[in-house]
Amino acid sequence: MSPEPRTGIDTLERILAAPGALVALQARDSDALLAQFGTHARHSGQSIYVWQPETGLANLREVDVPMPGSQRFGNALRYIQQSLHFGIYLLMDVPLPLAAGDATLLRRLAREPAGHVRRIVLLDAAPELLDSLGSDVMRFGAPESAILRPRLRDGHWVV
Repeated sequence: MSPEPRTGIDTLERILAAPGALVALQARDSDALLAQFGTHARHSGQSIYVWQPETGLANLREVDVPMPGSQRFGNALRYIQQSLHFGIYLLMDVPLPLAAGDATLLRRLAREPAGHVRRIVLLDAAPELLDSLGSDVMRFGAPESAILRPRLRDGHWVV
């Protein structure tokens, strides 16, 4: 039997190893990567959140329960800023152009000293957003193996 793929965990380790708090991740399949992160969050208890404009900020352990009032990007950034615990925050579909206050707060979060681990991940962010952040953001792509391929196990296809 082959070992289970660790691609989601490997990507999380790369995010946590980033020198700064703001990371841009270009994923080949965002949905598959989010599913892996969600599985990891449920099994490990780690606080991994995802933000999307239509749903707001939600913990991947219980993604069906978004945090009230977090649909606006600025409100989600303020929640992240006020959080005092470990967290990885995956931000998807960031609305452009950013409001001046939101851009300032995002830069401030990127430059905060690392008192506790907090990573803000711009998942599949638009190039113009990344260009506007300049050196405040570390960029990398998900490894090729980050997409789980179906395989046959005991007569059933599993991912």
